[in-house]
Formats: sequence, structure tokens, C-alpha cells
Amino acid sequence: MMPQTISSGFQKLALTLALPLALAASPSPARAQVKGEVKAELWDGERAMAVVGDLLRFTPRSMETPGHQQTIDFIKAELAKAKIDAVTQQRWVFRTSDGKPFAMTNVIARLQPSNPRRVIVATHYDSIIKAYRDAKNPDAPMPGANNSSSGVAVLLETARVLSLLPPGPVGIDFVFFDGEEGSKSLGAGDPEFAPIGSPYFAEHLREFYPAGKPEKAAVFDMVCDRDLHLRPDPSSIASAPAEVKKFWDIGRATAPHAFEARPLPYAMSDDHSALADAGIPAFLVIDFEYEPFYNTTQDTLDKCSPKSLEAVGRTLLQYLYLP
Repeated sequence: MMPQTISSGFQKLALTLALPLALAASPSPARAQVKGEVKAELWDGERAMAVVGDLLRFTPRSMETPGHQQTIDFIKAELAKAKIDAVTQQRWVFRTSDGKPFAMTNVIARLQPSNPRRVIVATHYDSIIKAYRDAKNPDAPMPGANNSSSGVAVLLETARVLSLLPPGPVGIDFVFFDGEEGSKSLGAGDPEFAPIGSPYFAEHLREFYPAGKPEKAAVFDMVCDRDLHLRPDPSSIASAPAEVKKFWDIGRATAPHAFEARPLPYAMSDDHSALADAGIPAFLVIDFEYEPFYNTTQDTLDKCSPKSLEAVGRTLLQYLYLP
């Protein structure tokens, strides 16, 4: 993920939507509508923390490393425990500008696959191969507890809880993207950084959605920080203004310490970007302000909080049961 320069249009739209977001101090009608239907307390932050810990065993999880395939196998095994059987691996070969090939895999798990109404819930599972921002050990492996294990933990715990609840109004496609950190697996350390897995998925939407595009998409990245402050970014507001407001309304009612109505002053480039470019209303949930641990050897389990994960996961669970 990477901040983008904000255009004047983004700034104007962010300011336009900031006021209604800020006014949502009490539970919205949407929040009240789902309150009695969803047992949000089933979403367990300690279970999600255990997933983060499990993923750290596979570090580094970047392309062309043993941990990469181990992570794929782990995700598939956890989805099987949640009794989600419709799991597909989207495989292809990506070639860099100098012709170097990378074997890529997106993992897609479909809940209620026959439901024509589809919603994407996504994250990336690949990690940066080395802690390039670490002052002491820039060539050491980057653990990636927050970036990127936290997003995987949110999706897997959500899948587990949904398997215990009655079906919601929409079918859900959990998408675990490969290659978000770019072909060099350096993220912001690569001046030519661009995600790989989400653009490929967006270019091949008809493989999964022959009858029409999904209604919306929510993407999660860096969401376990102990000092969690989630603010909508201008690119998400531009792509999915109604969904951003809906999600943040629920978040502020569920975990007011974690959700802030005031938009970020910069737009983010992440896996939601390709989905938005494909015409899907897509938004990003991220706390990018993670200093001094961001992409260092200090992005470890102790920097994460089960309460932060619960704030995000319980908000997502309620959001998915809205009409």
C-alpha cells in the first residue's frame, strides 16, 4: 500500500462527506436494523491474534519463498475448518519488465455461492521480504504481524463466525490477494511499486461474475495496531461513499475508540484501487500510521491487540448483514 497525491476533486469530496460522517455520533438506522440479528460477540479477537501468530511462523511470506506456499496451505486449511468448501485458486505467471517469472496465486472462498448478490471481502497475504526501513537490520526478514497478517486474520475469523450464523442477505467472496507488495516485495521501498494480484483479479472478473459485477468490496490491511485509528481515505470515499459512511457508522457505534469520521488527508493505493477501477464500489480499511514499526523487524505480535481486531471484525460482521 502507498499514499497517493490527492487531487482537488478528492479533497472536495472528502470534505463534502466529512460532515455527515462526523454527525453519526449515535447508532444509525442501519446499525439498529442489524443489532438483533448478528451476534457480534462471537467474533473473537484472541482467535484472530492466534491466526496472526500462526502466520508469523511462515515469515517471509513473499513470492518465491517457502513461506508463500505455506501461507496458502494455511489459509485453505482454516477455510476448510469454517466449512467453506467453495475455495478456488486463481493461478497465473507474472513477468517483470526484465522477464523474470513469478508464480502467483489468489485464493477465493465463496460463501453462499448460489446467491446472485455478491460482496467481496479482501486482503493480501504476501509479505515484504525484508525489513528495508529498519535502521539496524534492513536486510532481515520483515515479520509482518500488522502488514499483512492482520488482514488475513480478520477474514478467517469472519469466515469462522459466519459459518455459525444464519445466512445473510448477500453471498460473500473472501479474496486473499497475492503480490500486493509488488514484484520486488518491497512495497514503498520500490519506486515502481504496484500491486499484482488485485489487478489480475479485476481483469478476470467474468471468471467469477459472468452475470454482473459484485455490489461492493471491502479491503482490509494493517488493522491490528494497539493504538488503532481508522479514518476513511479519499479514494474510498470517491469510489464508495455510501458504503464508507455505512461501515464507519457501524464502526463508531461498535468501537468509537478505533473509528474516526475525519477523512485522511491523502488517498491510499492498495488492493481496493483495482476493484474501484473495474467499476466496483470499493473501500479500504487501514491504519497506515504505524510508526516506528512499519516495515521493520518490529512489526511483531506484541504490537497487535485483540481489541483492535475485534473492533474491525465485529464491525465487518454487522456490515455484512445489512440489506
